[in-house]
Amino acid sequence: MKITEQIKQPIAYEMELFEKKFRLAMSSKVALLNRITHYIVNRKGKQMRPMFVFLVAKMVNNGELSERTYRGASVIELIHTATLVHDDVVDDSDRRRGFFSINALWKNKIAVLIGDFLLSKGLLLSIDNNDFDLLKIISVAVREMSEGELLQIEKARKLDITEDVYYEIIRQKTATLIAACCSLGAASVKPESEHIEKMRKFGELIGMAFQIKDDLFDYGTQRIGKPTGIDIKEQKMTLPLIYVLNNSSKKDKSWLINSIKNHNKDKKRVNELIEFVKSNGGLDYAVTKMKSFQQDALQILNTYPESEFKASLELMVNYVIERKK
Repeated sequence: MKITEQIKQPIAYEMELFEKKFRLAMSSKVALLNRITHYIVNRKGKQMRPMFVFLVAKMVNNGELSERTYRGASVIELIHTATLVHDDVVDDSDRRRGFFSINALWKNKIAVLIGDFLLSKGLLLSIDNNDFDLLKIISVAVREMSEGELLQIEKARKLDITEDVYYEIIRQKTATLIAACCSLGAASVKPESEHIEKMRKFGELIGMAFQIKDDLFDYGTQRIGKPTGIDIKEQKMTLPLIYVLNNSSKKDKSWLINSIKNHNKDKKRVNELIEFVKSNGGLDYAVTKMKSFQQDALQILNTYPESEFKASLELMVNYVIERKK
């Protein structure tokens, strides 16, 4: 059995029910809209976000869910999907999870409107049911994701990112959404409890580990094969690179910066840069940091009694840093 199936096992019924509710949450009177949202729903990814919502809710509430849990998971998916549709427009990307993106098939104007529609659907689903606490969790996440993206753009121009700024960027860009899923799962069944902040922290730690793992893919490993160097081509500052930049001689540092700024399309130079980062401890350092975030997340889980939901969340934490893609 695939590990993602194994993780999903204790909530398989809930995930099926969620899919039905999610389709309903997306429906509209406009035929074009329904055609596009149908396309989106049928090309879903691993669905890690709703899985976090359901597993956390069940773990903190002795296996019980409420209708709020389903709504919360739907709102997260609606708003997250809206941000992905807008991201593809911003990045001028014509692919999403191996399929054509919305903007590739229906052009930018329609893609932006679809994103707006999904966002408003998410907001209304919460407001119509007085789930203001859940709406606040999600709204904070969306604000932070936007700030993180803009902070990254601002810093990438100068290439002067310190490790602390890097952590702030990935905390906002990536970790904040997983944190929102986990705190929302807790809030949906235990409003105003200490579980909400505890699970938010847990999700944030997983998100940090997840992003560092993504950074490592750019350098390739035996498991993935060739390094991709995509982040370097896009002048994205990743943890292995930041570590090496901050621990290099003046001469090496200027060669690195020159390579990133002026030679990021030169395959040979990018491969030399990747080798330099590897041989100067950049990857080892990033792996150590990633494992430290993972261990901190597991420590939080260890404060909960044993259950199949806790076991699935442990699997999820390990999957995040052991995944192959």
